[in-house]
Amino acid sequence: MAEKFNYDSIFSKTSRDTPIGTVRHSKYDFAVAYPDPDTLPLDELIDSMKSGFEQEGRDLAYYSTAAGYPELRRLVAEKLARERNMKVGVDDVVLTSGSGEAIGILIQAMTDPGDVVLVEEFVYLGTMNQMRRYGADIVAVRCDDDGIIPSDLDSVITEQTAKGKKVKYLYTIPAFQNPMGWTMSLERRKQVLEVTGKHSVPVFEDDCYADLRFEGEDVTSFHSLDDTGRVVYVGSFSKIIAPGMRMGYMVAPQEVLSRAWGFKSGGAVSQFTALAVAELMKGGLDAHIELQNEALMVKRDAMLAALGENFGDSVSWTVPQGGLYIWVKFPEGTNLAAVQEQVFNEGVSYYNGSQFSPTGEGSNYVRLCFGHPTPETIRDGIAELANILNRIGTFTG
Repeated sequence: MAEKFNYDSIFSKTSRDTPIGTVRHSKYDFAVAYPDPDTLPLDELIDSMKSGFEQEGRDLAYYSTAAGYPELRRLVAEKLARERNMKVGVDDVVLTSGSGEAIGILIQAMTDPGDVVLVEEFVYLGTMNQMRRYGADIVAVRCDDDGIIPSDLDSVITEQTAKGKKVKYLYTIPAFQNPMGWTMSLERRKQVLEVTGKHSVPVFEDDCYADLRFEGEDVTSFHSLDDTGRVVYVGSFSKIIAPGMRMGYMVAPQEVLSRAWGFKSGGAVSQFTALAVAELMKGGLDAHIELQNEALMVKRDAMLAALGENFGDSVSWTVPQGGLYIWVKFPEGTNLAAVQEQVFNEGVSYYNGSQFSPTGEGSNYVRLCFGHPTPETIRDGIAELANILNRIGTFTG
């Protein structure tokens, strides 16, 4: 038998051992922000695909233009103008395979190893992993219920600059922040732009949850408040249609788009998917979002009620006006990271706060997602979470 070939000397220095595993689900899955399968617009998507194929299906014989299906880009530009007060044209919009791809190629275009990138004190772990992959020095900025604290942002930039560090950009999720759930106020956005402007630091706005508002008033985008071209913007259809569609987009000045595009692989996004999304945008997407958000509010309220019934005043939590997450704070010293796997094996999944922290702090926090399970499942699952934590001695409320 021939000796097995050894690739150890072949792998690049930047490659990492990343197991290709299956997605695990517990009985009560509060870990991942899946949408409600019962509200997926499946019939509407079928009708949209049929309509799109009847009109332009023969164009599937060609590769799409690099930036993606022009009609969908036009519809995105109109949506952003109507709902996010953004003055952008078709050529300012590039379609990507989900917002994750847009975030990834923008990070690569703007980050050298050792560069400081600023994030909220807890931030989406997927983005943080991409920043680490390309050698970023991730520095957190403290937040309160209104978002990033401007004085802390100013201090952090000043301190990093004094150390001789290059602060490349601030990455923020200003609407229904992942994982903390708050929405940055208008006044706070203006202050953040003022501070970053003083230091000539661009803002990377990840606005993928903006459509998921079911209470309160919309807050305009960072992009709409800036007239210097200092804000790059990312959005997504994953949360309002389905993650499996893998359709997102980015908006940025042309020089940024052209640099980011150099890191994209595989050419344009799926024309098949783009046709379906475009036709859905012309017809039933707004009605679907309204129905979806009504369902999300019921689920959020079910989770809030269950937390109150099972944990009482012993813990605290956010009350988001939209999005998919509730951020729960347990007493100092509670280590939800240490028991996460055990709790998963006993039927309940969550992500603990340290997974969202650049410094690994926050093990007394958990992010709970309410988008996928039914209200009944949420009530049963939160009760089971309390029972498990009490039984294993991690928390006694």
